[in-house]
Amino acid sequence: MNSIRLALKNIKGTSFRSLVIFLCVMGVAGFFLSTTLILRGTEHSLNVGLERLGADIIVVPEGADTKLESALLMGKPTEIWMPRGIMEQVAAVPGVEKVSPQVFLSTLLGAHCCSASEMFLVVFDPETDFTIRPFLEEELGRGLGRGEVIGGRYVFLPPGDKYIYVYAHPLTLVGNLEKTGTGLDQTMFFTVETAQDIALTSQTKAVEVLNFDSNLISAIMVKTAPGTDPHEVAFDIRMDVAGVESIETPLLFGQYRNQLTGMLWGFLVALGIGWGLSVALIGLVFSMAANERRREISVLRALGATRSFVFRSLLAEVGLLTLGASLLGILVAAVAIYLLSDFISTSMEIPFLFPSWGSFLILCAIGIALALGMVILAALFPALRMSRQEPALAMRE
Repeated sequence: MNSIRLALKNIKGTSFRSLVIFLCVMGVAGFFLSTTLILRGTEHSLNVGLERLGADIIVVPEGADTKLESALLMGKPTEIWMPRGIMEQVAAVPGVEKVSPQVFLSTLLGAHCCSASEMFLVVFDPETDFTIRPFLEEELGRGLGRGEVIGGRYVFLPPGDKYIYVYAHPLTLVGNLEKTGTGLDQTMFFTVETAQDIALTSQTKAVEVLNFDSNLISAIMVKTAPGTDPHEVAFDIRMDVAGVESIETPLLFGQYRNQLTGMLWGFLVALGIGWGLSVALIGLVFSMAANERRREISVLRALGATRSFVFRSLLAEVGLLTLGASLLGILVAAVAIYLLSDFISTSMEIPFLFPSWGSFLILCAIGIALALGMVILAALFPALRMSRQEPALAMRE
């Protein structure tokens, strides 16, 4: 009989002890994967959102940086306004290659064309834009026409409708952006001309009038010249242009990144406590089993089993339990996080995007390795003690 078959028989014969170990390992592996997925998913969402912004620097009115983060991160309503003329001052700063304005309009609440509770409306200038237009050229081979919109992942055409109605004005949805897990997923983008048409229609047909002033903008997207340092350019913008705040996109969402750091430390503390308690419990279970199985091990030794065979069979037993428990814990955690991703994002008020499959598989491997290390550490000393006992002495006891 090989060590694997013997281990399987021992697992079946000691169901209570096996169940205790199985539940401990399953809990640790599931907790590790679920919390890590949330942290990695949030970080992944922030990175994808920043890539979608496509700007090196974002310029907003002084004191509006927090509003900008809330708007972009969670699609929250915001009022940010500054004169359009500031764009010329920003463009004149050394190191600035391109500038393009964006206007944040009133957020629609309960829009039936959006699977989220709120929909964020953003106006861009097709003549100067370098963030939305590349996607349009790649997907449509052209820019947006008058009355056409591009939406985030959660923006859709209501069943049976030909148009999306915004402030009673019909709009044609021509495509959706890649999912980011941020407020961009519930954002609708359209041109200045379309915004003017919506504002005009709202005056006579909509319940609420949309106020749109083409002389006011909410933010300026800035692309720096090749070879320049965005940090220095952002500093020069703050110094040369009065009343504005320049935010480097890699530093955007700093408040939320700090929250992530706090969550990470809390996760590490909780994982360390759970890991330590599980090691102690599994070690106690195996120590108790050592006394129960003294005669069993002695019989095996008397039949010719070597110490190494006994040792391998004991480790194989815990290894098989650990592998099965960790796989089940990881599977349950992954399915739960995937199905509840939107609920996690809204309830915790954090962006979330399920990590790539490569990252997910790496996390699974780490979780399994962590579980194996935990159980082997707990069972190592009892297994050594059982494998080294003298058969004759144990049989006389």
